[in-house]
Amino acid sequence: MGEGRAVARRERGYRVGMSDKLRLTIAYEEPDEEGWVVARILEVPGAASQGRTREEARDNVIDALRLMLSPDDGDSGVAAGRSEPLDLILSG
Repeated sequence: MGEGRAVARRERGYRVGMSDKLRLTIAYEEPDEEGWVVARILEVPGAASQGRTREEARDNVIDALRLMLSPDDGDSGVAAGRSEPLDLILSG
């Protein structure tokens, strides 16, 4: 995974700047016989969605990625405080 934009992390409660980049690729399939456009994020297996237009498919696949990357509050590492937030800014 390569470029995109970045962000910051918290260290002992303080926000520390970072400048790493993360660039992801959205691939679109041609509309099917019913007009649905499928969008996939190539670097994230399983990150796929669809829409009636390319723009709608893009919005939906970004929402799917957000859901996939959201922490599970029931995860023992999160619950025990053995995690830290990482804010990513996706643009495009």
